[in-house]
Amino acid sequence: MEHTQPPDGSTDLGGKSRTGADSGRLVGSDRVLAVLKELARYPDGAGLEELTRVIGSPKPTVHRALGALRRAGLADRDEHGRYVLGDEFLRMAFAHHEARPEHVRLHPILETLAVRFGETAHYAVLDGREIVYRAKVDPPTGAFRLSSTVGGRNPAHATGVGKLLLAYALGSVEEVREWIGATELERRTARTRCDAAALYADLRAARARGYAFDDQENETGVNCLALPVYATSPTVPSGAVSVSALAYRTSLAALTDALDEIRALLGPLGEPHR
Repeated sequence: MEHTQPPDGSTDLGGKSRTGADSGRLVGSDRVLAVLKELARYPDGAGLEELTRVIGSPKPTVHRALGALRRAGLADRDEHGRYVLGDEFLRMAFAHHEARPEHVRLHPILETLAVRFGETAHYAVLDGREIVYRAKVDPPTGAFRLSSTVGGRNPAHATGVGKLLLAYALGSVEEVREWIGATELERRTARTRCDAAALYADLRAARARGYAFDDQENETGVNCLALPVYATSPTVPSGAVSVSALAYRTSLAALTDALDEIRALLGPLGEPHR
């Protein structure tokens, strides 16, 4: 029995393309996906004429693709007749995004940082008086490795990551004193801030700058630069990414000079959304 081509020229009944990718024309599901991807570029919506022009397919073809997307809840039309992404698409996207563990999403960034600086990159979160490392990438070369481990902990007040996250959690010196409580803070090195006033001064400065550093405060010979990560909240950091470096090999000044580069790597994950 001979297979006949559907009216839109996409596929025959056997599922094989009549026009195919080799012809340069979008067919079947490829065309619908192309319309969906293009629609995602227009947060304020796009008209049929505009989408037709950009995609380069006939208007009836684009209209049919939009109809299929609307029936699936992946596209909608606003009060001005412009097409926008549908609620179902947004629900699926955000559900998938929230379900992905933060360290999985950040691992490629940590790998890039480790290669770029030749030092160790971490992602860590705050847990009471300590920070917990959720991800770690060592540099690809160099015999020396930091002793930190995934799941390992360090005092929050002595680390760049910890001080950065405390800066967003503690808004006054009184809150810092309450956080310290009756138990004295551990002095890891001669540079560790263990006094409430000194620690608060560091926290206030870190929040104003948008980053924090550890100048050999947790371990002699190791400094660290930390930046916030907004993975689960638009306004409160879920954790922080840091580059921990051997001071003789990579100075704190070298790390801070690369702030813009690190922020660019983090992209939207490194920025609050209000």
